Amino acid sequence: MSYEIKKAAIIGAGVMGATIAAQMTNAGIECVMLDIVPPFDPSEADLKKGLTKDSKAWRNSFAANGLKGAVKSRPASFYSKKNASMISIGNLEDNLDMLKDVDFLLEVVVENLKIKQGLFAKVEKAVSPDCIIATNTSGIPIKEISSKMSAKNKERFLGVHFFNPPRYMRLVEVIPGETTKKEIVDYMTYFLENVVGKGVVICKDVPNFIANRIGVYDISNAVKTMLDKELTIPELDAVIAKVLGRPGSAICGTIDLVGIDTGYHVMKNLVEALPNDEMIKTFTPPEFMDKMMENKWLGNKTKGGFYKKTKDEKGKRVKLVLDYNKMEYVPFKKPKYESVKAASKTEGGFDEKLKVLFYSEKDVAGEVTREYLCKNFIYSANRIPEICDTVYQVDNTMKWGYNHKKGPFETWDAVGVKESVEVMKKMKLKIPKTITEMLKKGCESFYMKKEDGKYYYDFEKKGYVKMEDNPKIILLPDAKAQNKVIKSNVAASLVDIGDGVACFEFHTKMNAIDEDMITMLEDSCDIVSKDFAGMVVANHGTNFCVGANIFQVLMAVQNGEWDLLDKQIHDLQYANMKMKYLDKPVVTAPAGMALGGGCEISMHGQRCQPCGETYMGLVEVGVGVIPAGGGCKELMVRCTEGIPDGVVEEGLNMQPIYQKILMNIGQAKVATSAMEAMELGYIRKTENISLNRDHQIWDAKELVLSMAKAHKKRKPDMIPVMGESLMGIAHAVLFNMKHGNYMSDYDEHVTMKLAWVLSGGQCMEGTFVTEDAILDREREAFLSLAGEQMTQDRVMYMLTRGKPLRN
Repeated sequence: MSYEIKKAAIIGAGVMGATIAAQMTNAGIECVMLDIVPPFDPSEADLKKGLTKDSKAWRNSFAANGLKGAVKSRPASFYSKKNASMISIGNLEDNLDMLKDVDFLLEVVVENLKIKQGLFAKVEKAVSPDCIIATNTSGIPIKEISSKMSAKNKERFLGVHFFNPPRYMRLVEVIPGETTKKEIVDYMTYFLENVVGKGVVICKDVPNFIANRIGVYDISNAVKTMLDKELTIPELDAVIAKVLGRPGSAICGTIDLVGIDTGYHVMKNLVEALPNDEMIKTFTPPEFMDKMMENKWLGNKTKGGFYKKTKDEKGKRVKLVLDYNKMEYVPFKKPKYESVKAASKTEGGFDEKLKVLFYSEKDVAGEVTREYLCKNFIYSANRIPEICDTVYQVDNTMKWGYNHKKGPFETWDAVGVKESVEVMKKMKLKIPKTITEMLKKGCESFYMKKEDGKYYYDFEKKGYVKMEDNPKIILLPDAKAQNKVIKSNVAASLVDIGDGVACFEFHTKMNAIDEDMITMLEDSCDIVSKDFAGMVVANHGTNFCVGANIFQVLMAVQNGEWDLLDKQIHDLQYANMKMKYLDKPVVTAPAGMALGGGCEISMHGQRCQPCGETYMGLVEVGVGVIPAGGGCKELMVRCTEGIPDGVVEEGLNMQPIYQKILMNIGQAKVATSAMEAMELGYIRKTENISLNRDHQIWDAKELVLSMAKAHKKRKPDMIPVMGESLMGIAHAVLFNMKHGNYMSDYDEHVTMKLAWVLSGGQCMEGTFVTEDAILDREREAFLSLAGEQMTQDRVMYMLTRGKPLRN
């Protein structure tokens, strides 16, 4: 492609602008961030610092504060705070020259047409003739924003709408203008998917595009259903919740999270922008929301919206909920519905549970489900081809932008299109003509699978069209459906993913490690060694692996089966070692949580291809033990392997290295990104990161294939240790921490056991020891601590406190 974005400009340093800039740096893109010069209204502290209206610090303060806010944001916007150095700040009066060499400019200012037009009139002259220009508008038509631009700039102008928070929300809407060059749209789609790691949906240039049109209707429809059925807020949220594939925050909790004012303004904007929409009355905010706006009950940011958390006279936390009829807060009571309970207990997957609730006649929850979903289905069908051309664009938008488990058309398939249309007729709802035509042609689902791939129903062509395959998306369920399973047991599978590469996949609950998984890993290594070019260790789970099955460990301890427990730990250690030293390349691909044993498996790959959103750590001290699957040993390897030959023998001071290892494990530090995992030593800094989770297995497979071309079996690592010196240092450090009330007596005891493992034995500082020696010490320390600490009462106590239990 003729375009390449190496440097970007973000205009507007509010929360959204600053966090988009942060995500750009996560993708390795250098940024310029400009904002307006603030009115001169200094505080006394500012005056004492000598700030004047002409000082650079004052004139850049909006941009500086935006960057500072992004650095401090929780959840974190940056993969690493160090990335903030990739953002240069300035203002729109003094620093337009900073835009001359940017490849991409994105406007992220207030949703006001005149302000946006005025801004582009200023900045479009400052950028190069090849710079791609975009707006982050959430709903103002692109043709209106660009109406005063030159014809040449209109060709390079489009909408690029990120969702908040940009790091974590997958969706980006791309909205071409009437004259936007196709090559610009194609490149931005490529860039956003492959570099920034997002899911892109191409939208038509209509008010509020796809996400806010369908998404806000979804919410407005839910609120109207609540009013029509005279439900309380908790009753609505008990039905339109996880059982319908909605986030855990349900409807009203989600509005509180986003902000009542945000949802309210989008509703009002849609009413004004779409006077002929058939559902305009549904979009109109109800009277009680008007009053919430007046009272500034705006949700979590004002500590009160639909829900409110407070404390009673005894200081106990109390959850309140709004009674919208009386406009006062009342105690929260969790409602119970037989139909919801029956659906939740139904065997099978999401589709089976949803069907039970949709067709239930047990109570009002079934009625609410039918009313809400049927109207959603009809509205979504009526929007094609107005807002986009295909059903999958709508579905992807709702999954990626609103965290729905399935989009409206996928959900419609789940309850049965033909059967649900009969329900709609009984409800006297108007069936879209396109749906009637579809059923007449004998097409009873929006999606179907054939031998050559997945198809979707196209309303214009009135038939099924094959969905375009993306070679970078490897789906293990699809491979299994094609009989590509090489070997499998209840815990894991080895799957052929093509080109001589196999994928080792976990599929226990939460991907926890058990005996069957360890056995399968050992067997997979043998199979790959004989018959394959290499192996990827990956899965599609929310979490890569949360550690060992703690209850198996507990049962062994309770039954005094110490030899069995020793064997299980030994088997995990040497299954990991087998993977590390396999004569074929092995690449681990962690994503989500990789904790305890999950972190240890990740670290024993010959290479690692982490997803950007990888939360990795050795957390065993949380249950009073230490890592024993090779985690201590492997962190020692990583933190010492860069030391040049001969330096250790010459008396290198290794205290800073081992103090870092001791603190990482002893404080159960968990990285909040793959980049932070590199800083902590869990992942080598030389590894590449997959920002797009969908592409991660493909990235790992490509790495395996490149390694296979010149793969050599590595020599066993020898680890330089500190011996008895480390024990003395640990005593001193822990003495200060204990007397500063930073740890308990037992914390000190566990950490000294850890120091004993890391010391490598009674030897001189600078002695090299084998990996086996450290693995033996890991096992011995784990078993010793398990006997002292892993009682059933303690485990149950930690469960009730909600602490994570890991290996």
